[in-house]
Amino acid sequence: MDKMMDSPWFLRITALLLAMLLFLTIKSDDENLNAATTGSMTDVIRDVPVEVYYDDGNLVLTGVPETVDMTIVGPTSIVQTAKQLQDFTVFVDLRDLNMGEHNIMLQVENVSDKLQVRLDPAYIEVNIEERITRELRVDPEFNERLLAEDYILTGMKSDPERVKVTGARSIIDSISFVKATVTGDQDLTKTFTQESSVKVLDKDLSKLNVTIEPQQVNVTIDIEEYSKEVPITLRQTGTAIDGVTINNLTASFAMLRAYGNQEDIDALDEIVVEVDISKLDDSKEITLKIPQPKGVSRFSESEIKVDADVTPAPEEGSA
Repeated sequence: MDKMMDSPWFLRITALLLAMLLFLTIKSDDENLNAATTGSMTDVIRDVPVEVYYDDGNLVLTGVPETVDMTIVGPTSIVQTAKQLQDFTVFVDLRDLNMGEHNIMLQVENVSDKLQVRLDPAYIEVNIEERITRELRVDPEFNERLLAEDYILTGMKSDPERVKVTGARSIIDSISFVKATVTGDQDLTKTFTQESSVKVLDKDLSKLNVTIEPQQVNVTIDIEEYSKEVPITLRQTGTAIDGVTINNLTASFAMLRAYGNQEDIDALDEIVVEVDISKLDDSKEITLKIPQPKGVSRFSESEIKVDADVTPAPEEGSA
């Protein structure tokens, strides 16, 4: 053992091993110190906006996400600066592409070349279509269950009556309905106007992604009490004065509109106005009040004029 330790080769090998151990120890400490100060890190920046470059005056795009998630890997200080400033841009350039479907890779600009960047998603399926505009009629929509009893909807009108709808040709071709829905309280009895948003729907009543001009319209809902037109019948009552002849009785109008309870109004076949001929002694125009039957709240006219064509009694002594 002593002879081995006295050997020059033993001493040389031992010195070499100690030197290598010391080198490795120092290197490890340097790497740990470097990692603690300027080492690599990974971070995710979520919801990064996507810029799109294309002819937005004549074309419409579908399939481009509004935002993406971006993973960055690199030196800690550069990663932290990039996340704080976010002065980079995620974009897709479609200006040189024809209409149709395309698989496109998203790109990033203004990011440090010391960073590794990964986007989620990295590729997107886009569809480029012709942008068209059509002028379409708005159909107002109203729930008649909101009406009070014995009141009816007599009309609906949108102002303006038509709107301009702009979008991809395939979407415009799929339009089935252009609606403006009106709401209100229960037991409505009066005509009213309400501003309503315009909705564009397909045949399955799914809302379509289009541009509408204007987006709001004024809808007028015409409401009236239930009514119908009923004929006037003149009925003579009383007895004519001796010698007086009632030639004809003519009403100033033949029909009037009766308002009120639907069941009672529907049962009306005529409105009888009685004319007491015992008070007529010559031709004249008389004004009579129109009687109001049960269930009628009002008439379109409250009075009626009757033209009485009467031949008076001959004077005494006349031949």
